[in-house]
Amino acid sequence: MINTKPRDVQAIYIADETFALRSRSWNRLRFEIEYALEKGTTANSFLIQGNFLALIDPPGETFTAIYLAELRKRINIGDISYVILGHVNQNRIETLKALLEINSRITFICTNPGAIALRQSLGEKVKIQVVRGEETLDLGKGHLLKFIPTSTPRHPDELCTYDSKTRVLYTDKFFGAHICGDQVFDEGWSHLLGDRRYYFDSTMANQVRQVEAALEKLTVMPAVFYAPGHGPMLKNGLHELVNLYRQWSEAQKQQNISVALLFASAYGNTTTIANALARGITKAGVSVELINCENAEPEEIKIAIEKSSGFLIGSPTLGGHLPTQVQTALGIVLSTATKSYQAGVFGSYGWSGEAVDIISGKLKDAGYTLAFEPIRIKFTPTEATLQICEETGTDFAQALKQSKKVRTTLNPGSTVEQAVGRIVGSICVLTVKRGEISTAMLASWVSQASFNPPGLTIAVAKDRAIETYLFEGDRFVLNILEQGKQLRKHFMKKFAPGEDRFTDVKVEETEGGLILPDGLAYLECCVMQRMECGDHWLVYAVVENGKLLQSNGLTAIHHRKTASNY
Repeated sequence: MINTKPRDVQAIYIADETFALRSRSWNRLRFEIEYALEKGTTANSFLIQGNFLALIDPPGETFTAIYLAELRKRINIGDISYVILGHVNQNRIETLKALLEINSRITFICTNPGAIALRQSLGEKVKIQVVRGEETLDLGKGHLLKFIPTSTPRHPDELCTYDSKTRVLYTDKFFGAHICGDQVFDEGWSHLLGDRRYYFDSTMANQVRQVEAALEKLTVMPAVFYAPGHGPMLKNGLHELVNLYRQWSEAQKQQNISVALLFASAYGNTTTIANALARGITKAGVSVELINCENAEPEEIKIAIEKSSGFLIGSPTLGGHLPTQVQTALGIVLSTATKSYQAGVFGSYGWSGEAVDIISGKLKDAGYTLAFEPIRIKFTPTEATLQICEETGTDFAQALKQSKKVRTTLNPGSTVEQAVGRIVGSICVLTVKRGEISTAMLASWVSQASFNPPGLTIAVAKDRAIETYLFEGDRFVLNILEQGKQLRKHFMKKFAPGEDRFTDVKVEETEGGLILPDGLAYLECCVMQRMECGDHWLVYAVVENGKLLQSNGLTAIHHRKTASNY
């Protein structure tokens, strides 16, 4: 259900002379993969009141008016000396312009890539203090700020800030979560781990080399708590989450197949596509090395290609041509990657979109085979196109694994595996309906888990497209199939990315999912818990409604021969 609460700004005193101003979006956002849990988000900004006033990370333009109104309740905006930017994006620029209209004396503090973006948007005369190493800034009253550049491919201008008086570490994109609520700190932190894991998988898992480098810099700061750019602040579960970041990063590095994902982006749209593809690849158990061609050195690109088993290249179109950085990267790929590599091309455009065709043509002329039709998206990707990109990434990874003959079990056909395979289950179709997205999966690992309330568990493979829609609070329909009917065959086939799973199938829409009237029975369910179990997620759901459709029918059963057989 859509949350109709209006956007607001929650202001709260969090440390000596320090306020958090949390701009809250309650609506079910889904304009990038990282927001797919649809729990809204907070854009966290911070005000430090030393002898000089410093503002950290003002929010985007949809909050400009109410943010400035909340700020005026506490300070004279004309007294602000510094605005510190963890990263610079176009959405934030409008708020920065509004601040400058009130106070033209503001000095912005950011890294060099951020300074370039600021001058392009605000003009050459804007006052900027560029952070190149580990500079400090004394605000007075003991607030000595230390700046920590933590560049990543997705945010090359990333900057974290540590306040030596309050021992608060402002981590911007690191350790965030897209959750909107009244909770400011992470009390009951373990209940937030599902959201934090999804955020990591969507934003960090494709750049773990840079994440580990950032952890080395950040964890030496003796912080009382971390203040990220999104979601609750970390105090109670801080050390646990830092350790999990290390574990999750190490797990990505241990994958025996990797993909080099090279891209450049003019307005952020190609970056969004790249992240959706990367999310799909990592879900399938293949690691991704995300390379932003605008900031990467040629040697870095060469090394990434050499250690990968396949590559993807994404580019915007600028004046009918490739950006220079993409041309350079493409040259390195052509001279480094063997012709047996799996390859793919994607990009966004505003008018003509020649870049994707140019890259595709050069790769084909050089003898490479494209694993999928080039992805060309005009302007901003939609929810539906992002889903297609994610599923394309998963298919690309699975094709790589198949070509490398990577098996999902250690001892296929062993006595133990054959014994486990004799556990049988009913054959069901799990369906989900979210806005313009409808999807389904055939499920046979279903078991009743509780009587009161009536509950069940479902094991869902990590590479299934539907797993994105099975987090706490999500709703779905479990359709139990009847023995001897043909409905099973329809859902057994492999669907192409974005293909309609319900073509020629009779359906009835209900909250959260689709009912199959030709099934034996259906259950309308709500996810209560989710647990990671090896290569699957185990979902526990409570049954809220249901109906037996065929009183004399028998449940379709799946008989397996081995544990790895679906």
